[in-house]
Amino acid sequence: MAGILDGKAALVTGGGSGIGRATAIAMAREGARVAVSDLSKDGIDETVALINAAGGQSIAIQGDVTDEADVANMVARTVSAFGRYEIAQMLNQGGGGAIVNTASIAGLVGLATSGHYVATKHGVVGLTKSAAIEYAQDGIRVNCVNPGYIKTPMTRETMDERYDEIIAKVPVRRLGVPEEIAEAVVWMCSDKASFMTGASHVVDGGYSAA
Repeated sequence: MAGILDGKAALVTGGGSGIGRATAIAMAREGARVAVSDLSKDGIDETVALINAAGGQSIAIQGDVTDEADVANMVARTVSAFGRYEIAQMLNQGGGGAIVNTASIAGLVGLATSGHYVATKHGVVGLTKSAAIEYAQDGIRVNCVNPGYIKTPMTRETMDERYDEIIAKVPVRRLGVPEEIAEAVVWMCSDKASFMTGASHVVDGGYSAA
């Protein structure tokens, strides 16, 4: 049975661990060819090895998403390997495409003592909405996923310090796992989400509803 991303190419940033790794693996499982990028060479090499060992097709591209030249290289190498990716290439080749940005529940609500993080994640949500409107007529869908508290290396220190306090605010009373976010991203990138654009898809165990 064909996967829901059969024939598609994807570039996953932050793919060396956590949500990014889970997303890259899930995309490959669903038939996409996946370029995996991260600052950590060891991390992306491991992700790519996992994908290729399972019969997928993947390449590693080390880079920093805050560096314009690195981002240009990520896109260029992905296009060279797989023939597709990102808005400029989507516009040139036609046929549209899908982008999923990673925001956070912090892009929808405020969090005490986390003003800078909240501001940047609200920015991701706003950018997502604007890009979705701008490129809708080109068949390019732009959405974002808003994870709650997920069990990843990035949240380990916070969980060690404030686990009981945080879990008390999550109605399902547990942390999410990266694979739960990955499944949402895969669906949003698939044709099954063809009428979804400019949306913030919340996966947070009910945190923002409480």
